[in-house]
Amino acid sequence: MSDIMTSIPFRKLLDWVLREKEEKGTIFGVRRPYEADPSETVQIFGRKLETQIGPAAGPHTQLAQNIAAAYVAGSRFFELKTVQIMDGEELSACVNKPCILAEDEGYNCEWSTELYVPQAMEEYIKAWFLLHIISKEYGLGAADGFQFNISVGYDLAGIKSEKINTFIDTMTEAKDSSIFKECMREAKLMAKRLHNVTEEDIEAIPSDICNSATISTLHGCPPQEIESIADYLLKEKGLHTFIKCNPTLLGYEFARKTMDGMGYDYMVFGDFHFKDDLQYEDAVPMLTRLMKLADEKNLEFGVKITNTFPVDVKENQLPSEEMYMSGKALFPLSISLAAKLSEEFGGKLRISYSGGADAYNIAEIVGAGIWPVTVATTLLKPGGYQRLSQMAEKLQERGVMLPFKGVDVNAVSELAVKARTDKHHVKAAKPLPSRKMKQPVPLLDCYVAPCKEGCPIHQDITAYMPLTDEGKYKEALEVIMERNPLPFITGTICAHNCMSKCTRNFYEEPVHIRDNKLKAALGGYKDVLDSLKPAEKNGKKAAVIGGGPAGMACAYYLVKAGTEVTLYEQTDSLGGVVRHVIPEFRIPSASVEKDASFLEKLGVDIQLNVKIENAQALRKQGYDAVILAVGASKPGELSLEKGGVINALEFLKEFKEKDGDVMIGKNVAVIGGGNTAMDTARAAKRTKGVEHVYLVYRRTKRYMPADEEELLMAVEDGVEFRELLSPVLLEDGKLVCKVMELSDPDESGRRSVKSIGKRTEIPADTVIAAVGEQVPSDFYQENGIQVDSRGRAKTDPETLMTSQEGIYVIGDGLCGPATVVEGMRDAMLAASDILGSSVSRGNDNPAQKSDCCEKKGILKDSKEEENQSKRCLGCDVVCENCVDVCPNRANVSIHVPGFEKDQVVHIDYMCNECGNCRSFCPYDSAPYLDKFTLFANEKDMENSKNDGFFVLDREEKKCLVRYLGETMTVNLEDESSAVTEGLRRLMTVICEDYAFYLL
Repeated sequence: MSDIMTSIPFRKLLDWVLREKEEKGTIFGVRRPYEADPSETVQIFGRKLETQIGPAAGPHTQLAQNIAAAYVAGSRFFELKTVQIMDGEELSACVNKPCILAEDEGYNCEWSTELYVPQAMEEYIKAWFLLHIISKEYGLGAADGFQFNISVGYDLAGIKSEKINTFIDTMTEAKDSSIFKECMREAKLMAKRLHNVTEEDIEAIPSDICNSATISTLHGCPPQEIESIADYLLKEKGLHTFIKCNPTLLGYEFARKTMDGMGYDYMVFGDFHFKDDLQYEDAVPMLTRLMKLADEKNLEFGVKITNTFPVDVKENQLPSEEMYMSGKALFPLSISLAAKLSEEFGGKLRISYSGGADAYNIAEIVGAGIWPVTVATTLLKPGGYQRLSQMAEKLQERGVMLPFKGVDVNAVSELAVKARTDKHHVKAAKPLPSRKMKQPVPLLDCYVAPCKEGCPIHQDITAYMPLTDEGKYKEALEVIMERNPLPFITGTICAHNCMSKCTRNFYEEPVHIRDNKLKAALGGYKDVLDSLKPAEKNGKKAAVIGGGPAGMACAYYLVKAGTEVTLYEQTDSLGGVVRHVIPEFRIPSASVEKDASFLEKLGVDIQLNVKIENAQALRKQGYDAVILAVGASKPGELSLEKGGVINALEFLKEFKEKDGDVMIGKNVAVIGGGNTAMDTARAAKRTKGVEHVYLVYRRTKRYMPADEEELLMAVEDGVEFRELLSPVLLEDGKLVCKVMELSDPDESGRRSVKSIGKRTEIPADTVIAAVGEQVPSDFYQENGIQVDSRGRAKTDPETLMTSQEGIYVIGDGLCGPATVVEGMRDAMLAASDILGSSVSRGNDNPAQKSDCCEKKGILKDSKEEENQSKRCLGCDVVCENCVDVCPNRANVSIHVPGFEKDQVVHIDYMCNECGNCRSFCPYDSAPYLDKFTLFANEKDMENSKNDGFFVLDREEKKCLVRYLGETMTVNLEDESSAVTEGLRRLMTVICEDYAFYLL
């Protein structure tokens, strides 16, 4: 596979647009076109704009099809990807691939077109023609309602070179260029296929493509050089001119303080760029002079905020030493620079904007008089180009299509202040766990719901969510309880791995799955309980030892299938740690009791206050199976050089029994960083007489194992975090700790800690250790169960049966403290083995593809939409993340007869290996490397290792195919070919219905 993109001839591009629109209803994959109102326009550079937005000079304006996709979605201002004297293979050799990482804040290490400059010019002119035709043919807007803006760099000598000079002159007046003539000729030849565009319309396409330029300069470019380039473009080329400015104008201290305060303290950048780049005191007089010059030339002049913000690669984000930060983290810096310059020039300096703009802030940015606004990072996330539609619609709704009368200094200043605390821009307290499944993406049928895959019991989330929102609580709860017998417990305190995997995390926030589960449980409880009745007996008999969540779940799965179940619990009530340890303010006891009532109704024989010591004895009493769900009951240990500590679970148990009336002094230190530590600290804050609770951890919040939600609740309760401290001893009411620091990440990205040789003290009357409990090894060995070197029971990983026939171990007692839902997963495995069949049946997502596609690209958090199923993207119906996020449209979705869902194919000749699709594929894969690939020719196929094909003869349905590493010639009509039937059908449909993909 090569990262060199192949330019598509104009005739082929236009044919592609017409056929795809006619046959599939889309244009380069964009499903919802934005229809502008030609009567509502603004003017800049003496030309009209139907919206003030578009793609920034980056991956979305590199190829003609990218520009066309952006137009269809709502763009009208196109900042074409930067050209410079270095281009083609020379530039490509300097760009490490992959070069884009846009999972959260964005990073990239690419900066200008990877094509040769003449090729780039051809792409832009082809796009110019496409947009004129598309606009009228499909009624999307006026032919003069959009503008192209060239971006040139990086020094005056390069800009004056023959190559770049020719580019500028041709983009200014293209009528004599061969590509303009070719596009004109080919468009007229195809005019008979157009319904609303005539030959006269085509002949009227203007040849003066650009009358404006944006200057891009490298970091360290002296102010004299920047001014000389602007002077040249204004005087010699007569171009309206913007100068890209960097956030380095704000100064290192401001940038560092802002990033640290917003949670980006891990982001590493030195002060040398701030010292070497254009200085603010030099920028102001330079901009003043250029504004005066532009006025004299009757041209428009301004600044483009922002250019790039370089940061160091410290956690192997991209294969380079330095990368450029963008997106949500860049917004507070960019808008702060806009505010500073606006105030400096009294709002008279024109500002073109880029840097973290999206649907949430676009109306405020433009409303403050800052436009045009170009974007990149938001388009690199799921929804892709379609995100532009919502932005354009928001501008239309807010009525900001107004002539430029200056920047509203107060408005932009307020926006800059607000950005530093805006939830859409601050960094989450903790990074989300990896959203990827630990399996490769299949060549076919790859759509999955990441939420369901992330759930240890594969809860049918997409099935019960809409039922809940429709008020069908009984039906929703029945779907939930097909796999989950503890809806009240999991609806309240589940660690919700499902929400961590939700694709909505790439939009704004996850669908609130857990809340909907509890809503269904509360609404459907009585009806479901009334409908439950003991199942017909299956002749099996089982004993469950331990009435915690895992034991309760196992009893449920077994009794529901007709097994006679006895559940032994050594305390006076079911629920285990959830019932007896987790504080009442976290989960009411009544919730646990409701879950227990399902077991009672189904006929489980619940034996309370009974402690079982001998599992083998139960087996001899006639039980076919004994399930040990005894928990991790052995206290974890933390030893100080001096002074004692209290075990967290013992404290929490006493706190709950005595309703917080526990004597632990005024100052309490809690050691640990997990969920139990957070519960402990919050409970201590509610304990009588306690004034301060300090949570001590040897790393930072970012690296604490606790869920972000748990951590934030502790912060809200006033728990005082003491990070980078390792406890040593307790004496005289003080906890003495070693001061630690984070080391540089290793190859895996993990950061360990090391002491810096200093100590500090924390006031502490009591120290509570929440360092994890241990499995009851002695109990297992006493029952003849083999254990490993860590004292854990050896079990079959598929069934969880121990070395003793018919005896199983599940829950926290298996591998140590885990989540409730992981305990249920264990219960499901054991119960399925005992029953000899699955304990549940699946429920499909009822959503239609059209409904799911309507949600793509629309940012809408839970405050904007109470109905959570309306925010669900239905990824198991239509995923296509890799299709959405590819700026070059190199991943496509096609309909293959015989398949329920569409299939994804990778188009090699349109891919530059930017790697963006890897970030958003739910599998542990990169679609550009791992999906079935269409090649343009045999040579490209030879240069790749991808499984895929090249069409040798479309009419005869003959392809050269690589499958499982073997290359062969395949006749697609031969059903006995060595490839699968599914792949054969996929290649056939490409030849028959998607021939526009073939070069």
